[in-house]
Amino acid sequence: MTKSILTYLFLVYTAISFGQELTGQELLTKSIRYHDPNGNWETFDGTLEITMETPNNANRVSTIKINLPKEYFYVKATRDGKTTEYTVEKNECKIAFNGKTNISDEVIEENNLSCKRANLYKNYYTYLYGLPMKLKDEGTVIDPKVQKKTFKGKEYLVLKATYKEDVGKDTWYFYFDPKTYAMEVYQFFKDETKKDGEYILLTEEVEVNGIKMPKKRAWHYNKDNGYLGTDILK
Repeated sequence: MTKSILTYLFLVYTAISFGQELTGQELLTKSIRYHDPNGNWETFDGTLEITMETPNNANRVSTIKINLPKEYFYVKATRDGKTTEYTVEKNECKIAFNGKTNISDEVIEENNLSCKRANLYKNYYTYLYGLPMKLKDEGTVIDPKVQKKTFKGKEYLVLKATYKEDVGKDTWYFYFDPKTYAMEVYQFFKDETKKDGEYILLTEEVEVNGIKMPKKRAWHYNKDNGYLGTDILK
């Protein structure tokens, strides 16, 4: 009888355990519910004030405006007395440097000003501050298997994401708190066998337009834990 009871309890426990296993898409859904419970990202129209701190450099202070329904992006960044402004509205791009739109070729070359760079900033900021919602974008391949990893002494549920060839080539891992499903770490590799790429630690939170965004993003190299800098959302 005792053996039968133990067998029954084991089977019940096993069934419960398997029932609690999440797929990659289920984990992503839970995290989106935590960060964007009202589904505000799709219609996001807001302003972000970000200070970037890096070793041995002056801070870079940026004002970023994103209006997704109008396909509008604007960034004004100031460092060392130089101010660069990029505007991308649908397929149009505008550039200003120290308040002037009539910029010489010499200044353009010296400060690496281009519409390509404008779109790079647009993609960078909308991706990072749109996470984890951006993982629903077309071309993102979510691994169905959720991993469990310990990182910096804490256990996480980990989601692996790769991208279709025309979207991106890097491999990303997203680390979620197993209780709240808050995103607390992510890292990427260009070639995982070489342990290249970086990891980013997310601490504190700021609510913008009903979306929980990380206040601080601290960037480190995967290879040697070398510190790169911190983005601070005001």
